[in-house]
Amino acid sequence: MHGFDEALAAAWRLIVTGDTALVEIATLSLKVSLTAVVCAALIGLPLGAALALARFPGRNALVVTINALMGLPPVVAGLLVYLLLSRAGPLGPYGLLFTPTAMIIAQTVLVTPIIAALTRQVVADLWQEYREQLTSLGASRLRAVPTLLWDARFSLVTAVLAGLGRAMAEVGAILVVGGNIAGVTRTMTTAIALETSKGDLPLALGLGIVLLVIVLAINAAAHLLGTTARRAAG
Repeated sequence: MHGFDEALAAAWRLIVTGDTALVEIATLSLKVSLTAVVCAALIGLPLGAALALARFPGRNALVVTINALMGLPPVVAGLLVYLLLSRAGPLGPYGLLFTPTAMIIAQTVLVTPIIAALTRQVVADLWQEYREQLTSLGASRLRAVPTLLWDARFSLVTAVLAGLGRAMAEVGAILVVGGNIAGVTRTMTTAIALETSKGDLPLALGLGIVLLVIVLAINAAAHLLGTTARRAAG
């Protein structure tokens, strides 16, 4: 067991020297989360735009569901993906459980509702603002989508960054479907939980510092883009 000062100093040494285990874990975390966010954006951006502009039976129920899924407990998402990928599940034959792919799927399930819900609100607000102008130019709701998405690009990037922040900080779902296997599915959050329980505070603190810096950078970028969007709108 390490004292706090000793553990903190050791953690900084791990970071400065580029400890192999720390770098591998951080790299895997970034790969999994970035891939999941890209997949979630490819689904969530068009889904959110469609919910904002399209009119069809059950739309309101779908909007409520998407909003509710923003608060989906990670362990529940992990359990659902686990059942999907287990041997008895429909995707069991592909052997995806306890692999980075399973973790990406779980994080995509968690992040997609966030991006979709934020996109829907942004596009709906813009449609209300520019509806008469776009209609007078002969643009239908469908044809207006590219224009609205481009005009909302800063806000939409902020929505994607919000999803990335959620993915980077997530632990429950990826622990369930990934198994926290060393060198295979061990990410920063799962490693921090494990190393803390083992009493290996230097590695846990080192990973915690790296994760905190990444999350702060994401939030700073989101704030900067939000400020840029407000200035552009003004």
